[in-house]
Amino acid sequence: MRVTTAEFIKNYGSLADKALAEPLTITKNGRDRLVVMSAGEYERLLRRDRRVVRAEDLSEEELDLISKAEMPPGYEHLDAELADWKF
Repeated sequence: MRVTTAEFIKNYGSLADKALAEPLTITKNGRDRLVVMSAGEYERLLRRDRRVVRAEDLSEEELDLISKAEMPPGYEHLDAELADWKF
């Protein structure tokens, strides 16, 4: 859902309640400016953050886990996407 800043200010109560169910984009001068969402959804997004590490900084335990990892069934078609890659 998208609303202007003026609409959001005018209808804060009902729009804030709607933002609990789905993100609400607030625009200013026709451009996206803010997104209002539930605290639960925000926390879920934060948990999805990824950390970046260099391969040489991985522990032996992490390297061992990676070497033993297996692709879940149903993703065999992805092998074809790697067929032309040169590693």
